[in-house]
Amino acid sequence: MTVNLVYFSIMTFSFRQILTIFRRAAFSKYNTLSGSELVPPVSLLVPAFNEEITVIENVKCLLTLNYPAYEVIVINDGSKDNTLGVLRDEFELMPLPDPDIRQTIDCQPITAVYHNPKYPHLYVIDKPNGGKADSLNAGINLSHYPLISSIDADSLLEKDALIRMARMYMENPEETVAIGGDVRIANGCVIENGAVKEVSLPRKIWPMFQATEYLKAFLGGRIGWSSINGLIIVSGAFGLFRKDYVIAVGGYRGGYPGEDMNIIIKLHRYMLENKLKYRIAFCPEAVCWTQAPDTYRILSNQRKRWGRGNLKNMIENYDMAFNPKYKVMGLLTMPYNIIFEALNPYFKITGLLALIGYTLLDMTHWRVLAVFWLINFLSGYVLSIGALLLEELSFKRFNKLSDLCKLLMFSAFKFFGYAQLGGLWRIQGHIQFLRNNNSWGTMTRQSWQDKGEAAAKAAKPAKSA
Repeated sequence: MTVNLVYFSIMTFSFRQILTIFRRAAFSKYNTLSGSELVPPVSLLVPAFNEEITVIENVKCLLTLNYPAYEVIVINDGSKDNTLGVLRDEFELMPLPDPDIRQTIDCQPITAVYHNPKYPHLYVIDKPNGGKADSLNAGINLSHYPLISSIDADSLLEKDALIRMARMYMENPEETVAIGGDVRIANGCVIENGAVKEVSLPRKIWPMFQATEYLKAFLGGRIGWSSINGLIIVSGAFGLFRKDYVIAVGGYRGGYPGEDMNIIIKLHRYMLENKLKYRIAFCPEAVCWTQAPDTYRILSNQRKRWGRGNLKNMIENYDMAFNPKYKVMGLLTMPYNIIFEALNPYFKITGLLALIGYTLLDMTHWRVLAVFWLINFLSGYVLSIGALLLEELSFKRFNKLSDLCKLLMFSAFKFFGYAQLGGLWRIQGHIQFLRNNNSWGTMTRQSWQDKGEAAAKAAKPAKSA
């Protein structure tokens, strides 16, 4: 019950921001900004490990963004497949004889930097495998611009996503140190030429559950946390940062999953300890589309990895919790993440065992258990409905009534098994952490072209015989 009360409080902050978000999304003149010299240039960093299937579509998408000045830096992190080869073949890249690399942050030595004057804004780094954080640090060392943006190689940005982020940054460039974008599930969408042409929901059960999760986490949660400057994570799939502050905190921390949360915690700590005014914001109208795991094995590995990263970050930064020196981060965000994220599965298990024990010992009635469960179900379901309402009030990306009904249905279904699996995966991730298991796990990709063709085929009505 307590966790749901906290969720309701955060969602209240999200609804308070909804009018501002709606006006910004509807009336801001992004098209005029896309040709303005006042827009700050950005370095897009794309870590790539075994991404030969999706990386070409990703890079082509990034090279056609509506943005006046930017560069794309792909970091091949010791891929065992042909990621580097397909990039070199597609863009006719050649090694630079004397690349301008500044060793501002420690990282694995860069083997080579590839470039082609025909694509002046594209660079490809080749380096030994060191993990995603190490790849981002290598990209920072090569980058030429004051803003950096981290983007996953299996993701697609909407054409105006970056300019929308820049619009928010330009509102307060002195205080804005990071901005997170909205990440959405691309499974089921019609994709053509590296862009989402038709938004639709996944047809497989695992991505569908994740679609409801992402709506609740990003719209119902991150809008609210950012409104009180308590955002603890900018998704590694898409975020914008001031490079000088990322360098000031020592760059990304490698060696374990959870680098996206770690960099944000370090930025909060640095700004607060140095008594600098700052904000870490969330821009829900800047959208990145990503492939979600569509099998049990891959999804469970991903969630175990998230559990390890969260626990590691909470242990390393426990001194911030309940410490007034760290303001919202110390008094709200860190305690919330320790109690309701890291420890929540254990509270659920012990609570459930206690209720079962009371029932078996005839210390309570089964009707009490039923009422308790119903209250928890309804409160959680209302939160999911609230996130969907935020979506419909502001963005209206789901045009089909069937999609809205499907979201409502799966938002209810997830309480019957999927939510419990989430707690189990988190505990398994904690066990892996205690065993010093820092493996990333495998994520099987599918070509964006294959996904687009499959989705388009499924969307067409069947012909009668």
